[in-house]
Amino acid sequence: MDSVVGSCNACGATGTALMKLSLGKDFFGRTYDRLSPSTDQSPKWYCDGCSMQKNLQRDFRDITAEIDKLEAGQTSQLSTPDEFQRAALRLREVVALLDAAQHRSPLLASSDVTRVLERLNTVTVPA
Repeated sequence: MDSVVGSCNACGATGTALMKLSLGKDFFGRTYDRLSPSTDQSPKWYCDGCSMQKNLQRDFRDITAEIDKLEAGQTSQLSTPDEFQRAALRLREVVALLDAAQHRSPLLASSDVTRVLERLNTVTVPA
């Protein structure tokens, strides 16, 4: 993770250290590298709060993609009861974190997460 001084690409905050998240694991433990390729000519930099929200956004996208797979009858990480429950818990945590934040997230809306949580509640997982 690098650090620079400038303005946050999400909220516009200035005068704070900024980070570029690059390597890590997604919600399901898969490796990702989304911001550090050498061809990335305009990397995005985030303040602490927006970095946390980017992680929430990544988990939200990962879980949403797996719900889409389940609904389409494809193999999904959510096919096991344990992963399904873990994803539901994470979505509830994301809603709570977004609702408790001092400033509305420019990256992810609590209402969007709530809608996906409602979708998850209508999906049947094989036992």
